[in-house]
Amino acid sequence: MSEPLPSRVILLMLVPILVVTALTQDSDLPSASDAWSDLTTIMEKMHLNMASVKPSGISDRDFVALMVPHHQAAIEMAEAELLNGDDAQMRRLAQEIIADQQSEVELMQLWLKQHPVR
Repeated sequence: MSEPLPSRVILLMLVPILVVTALTQDSDLPSASDAWSDLTTIMEKMHLNMASVKPSGISDRDFVALMVPHHQAAIEMAEAELLNGDDAQMRRLAQEIIADQQSEVELMQLWLKQHPVR
């Protein structure tokens, strides 16, 4: 049976969410653009998905299980860049990120299926 995540790990996972929330709610800042809102929503979803991963006690498996939502968020953020970004260089980078990360997500999902928790 796997042990629960230490409280410091959970806290470290929540810090980015708290920072983003604080920054977007500061009354001195201009209201968040739709593009910024999209990016922060993707990050919040990623952190929640990573926090929901149950530790297996197998380092390789835990690494891969946590990397899948991380890479999926990179894909979603790159898609948001394609919808909202104007810079040609950043749009090309976003396209490369989508292609590379999607391939890596598929590889990791296959690896997880081939290495189930016993």
